[in-house]
Amino acid sequence: MEEAISIKSIFTTLKERWKLILITMVFFALISGIVSYYLLTPVYAASTQILVNQKHSGEQVDSLQIQTDIGMINTYSEIIKSPVILQKVIDELDLKQNTSQLGEKITITSKENSQIFLLTVQDSNPANAVKIANGVSEIFQKENKNIMNIDNISLLAKAKLQENPSPIKPNPILNIGIATFIGLLIGIGLAFIMEYIDNTIKSEKDLETLLDLPILGSIQKDS
Repeated sequence: MEEAISIKSIFTTLKERWKLILITMVFFALISGIVSYYLLTPVYAASTQILVNQKHSGEQVDSLQIQTDIGMINTYSEIIKSPVILQKVIDELDLKQNTSQLGEKITITSKENSQIFLLTVQDSNPANAVKIANGVSEIFQKENKNIMNIDNISLLAKAKLQENPSPIKPNPILNIGIATFIGLLIGIGLAFIMEYIDNTIKSEKDLETLLDLPILGSIQKDS
């Protein structure tokens, strides 16, 4: 006979196995905290602000030209991460990495219909992140004139090293929170699995349910 799982039985199981659920949550939170604080390498970010704007001799600015400049940001994203630029950065800054490794540290972001984009570099050393971000931006500005034959790049803001830089990742609090929630789900799952495989009879109600017969009487233990 199949047993129907009622809401009451669910809460009973959770109540009886609360220690298991709590231990599982604490275990996952503890592991996450150890990994986040002691095993994962902190990563820092530094950004430069770059304007794409064709320099005009007249005072009027053509809206079509502005849209062209905006559209070129995607092209410039590829140029910045190309070996032509990155190898010059490596040579000039004397970096101990290849162009592929350096390219993975760089991200380009821009808002819709904006001529300004951010060049962000991530590194385990905050000073290196600043140095590389500024180096890539400056070399790109110089080389773009030869590559595209257009002088439309201006550096609006350089990256600066903060007095007490904070890593962008890992985020220990967030990681511990997620791990605790996962531990809760796994703990609940383990609680129901253990309840399912536990065939011991703990009460008259269990015996009644197992045999599908009413209890007529019981024998009290002589104290």
